[in-house]
Amino acid sequence: MDYNTQRKRLPLPEYGRHVQTMVDELMTIEDREERTRAAKTVINVMGNLSPHLRDVLDFRHKLWDHLAVMSGFNLDIDTPYPAPSRESLTRKPDHMGYERQRVKLKHYGGMTEKMIQKMKELPDNEQKKDLLVLAAHHMKKSFLAWNSESVEDERIFSDIRAMYGEHIEIPEGLALPRFKDVPQKKGNKYQQPNNNPQGNKPQGKANGGKKPYYKKNYA
Repeated sequence: MDYNTQRKRLPLPEYGRHVQTMVDELMTIEDREERTRAAKTVINVMGNLSPHLRDVLDFRHKLWDHLAVMSGFNLDIDTPYPAPSRESLTRKPDHMGYERQRVKLKHYGGMTEKMIQKMKELPDNEQKKDLLVLAAHHMKKSFLAWNSESVEDERIFSDIRAMYGEHIEIPEGLALPRFKDVPQKKGNKYQQPNNNPQGNKPQGKANGGKKPYYKKNYA
């Protein structure tokens, strides 16, 4: 018996072993022009396996790159696109540098702390007060989103002073949203809606599930 586990490993299994066999036959063609014509035929066969991608941008380019991979980057033909190298496909991507910021109060998020630090650059005017009010409203909503219990406004003002790092004047008489004004998370997302809010029993369930008896009027 000839098992697939005993055969040559396929570089791109999505094209199947028959296409890989066609690519292997290309390597045995000595004439370069004939080899190029045969490669175009293989490209058409590969494209027919994914007809829904024919109109995708650079789809033909990907097919030629896949042909190079299936040939082990040793196929010498005239290609309409630059042939990829083994190093370009196996090279590890560059490391993405993430900004490492230490947040004092993580439940408010880093953007909230940046917004409060931005207040230091503003003079003491109405714009700074408006930004402070917006930050306080947002902080209380963020606090209540993770803590279902009520929170005092003074707790929010104290956290603002902690993130600000200096003395900041809180507008007198500032009132933040109440607890009931903030949308809360549902306790059970699988809870079925109550389609009978008045609590009336469905018809036919009052007598042990039996259908109600109606007297016929023969008059």
